[in-house]
Amino acid sequence: MTKLEYTFKTDTLFKMIFVKYPDLLKRLVAELLAIRVESIGKFSIKNPEIPPEILGGKFCRLDILMDVDGRHVDLEIQVGDEDNYVDRSLYYLTREHSAALGEGQDYSLLPRTIIISILAFNLFPCEEFNSEYRMLEVTRRTQLSDKLCLQYFELKKLPKVANANDKLKLWLALFKATTEEELENLVSIGGEDMAQAVEAYHSVSATEEFRMLERMRQDMRNNEVTALNHARREGIKQGMQIIARNMIDMGIDADTIAKATGLFIDDVLRLHGE
Repeated sequence: MTKLEYTFKTDTLFKMIFVKYPDLLKRLVAELLAIRVESIGKFSIKNPEIPPEILGGKFCRLDILMDVDGRHVDLEIQVGDEDNYVDRSLYYLTREHSAALGEGQDYSLLPRTIIISILAFNLFPCEEFNSEYRMLEVTRRTQLSDKLCLQYFELKKLPKVANANDKLKLWLALFKATTEEELENLVSIGGEDMAQAVEAYHSVSATEEFRMLERMRQDMRNNEVTALNHARREGIKQGMQIIARNMIDMGIDADTIAKATGLFIDDVLRLHGE
């Protein structure tokens, strides 16, 4: 098996592929929304840029925001489970929905807003790989409005693709693939759509632009991890110093304190003299 250096889940690569090849994005979104691609008239990407200065931000999102026949559709890949993804996606849903209304416009002009999340982890305790949430009355199960929608696609629950008719599963399997052989198998099953998507993957992943942005993103992530680890070590050290001071007040000798806290004997003696 030939392991992929990058996958469709690599967010910089994901965004660059589908911004550079909007027709592929349109076909993907049509499957995710369960509509015919031929039915889509107006289609545009509203945030095609990847500003380098945001790549290292803690809350950096390399999402793709689209206008799909008046629908406000936001597509995002999420690899890590940070235990707050539902709250996070709710925040982005309400933010994108309210931001779509211009100043002085009537509330009735608010567009239908759909947040689509492709997840590399299990989020819900169910067997289905696709979950869709809207605003419903809890007893009568009647819909209040279709203008707010959250869709989640959990890759770990994705069943095996059986044939070319499994178009949604084929597209999602691209994101799940981790080897060249898996990509080749999807092309053999899915035909032209998968062949074009895999060709786009190879083309973009080989560019210096992508590799530069990905190196920058990784460097910034590494710097953030280093800073967090330093802060954690400093916090532990300060905690041990507090414990040492309490032990000094109890009259415990410096050698015992050093062994108990892991502090150097000189540090304990310095605390003793404060």
